Amino acid sequence: MAALFKLEVHTPYRRFFAGEVEALTLTLSDGEITVYAKHSFFTAPAAACVLRVKDKTGRWKEAFIAEGLLEVKSHNTILLTDAAEWPDEIDRERAEEAKKRAEETINQSTFKFESINAEAALKRAKLRLRVAASNLR
Repeated sequence: MAALFKLEVHTPYRRFFAGEVEALTLTLSDGEITVYAKHSFFTAPAAACVLRVKDKTGRWKEAFIAEGLLEVKSHNTILLTDAAEWPDEIDRERAEEAKKRAEETINQSTFKFESINAEAALKRAKLRLRVAASNLR
């Protein structure tokens, strides 16, 4: 059996996940990383991405996370994020509407900050839709 470590994922509104896991994969600001038990300690900003968690049984579970902060320590790993949703929690219709709004804003924006914000919103909407679709498989 693979070594396990304690993982906690928190949003401003709830404790999204707490438990022992075999691995955690997510995207940091400088690329994707997989964390295993006894990983070297670090703190880094997390990008909006598909969070993948390998549970005690060896099954991978996916969730959407927004931007946040990951801290890997000797006794546990903590991810603080603005939002986190399991596939069955994602409102597909709302995500589709957010995607459409973001695309319209990108096409019509005249200011750079509008484009940057709309591109981030578009990325989050696409990630939510990808995670929601994984629930249908």
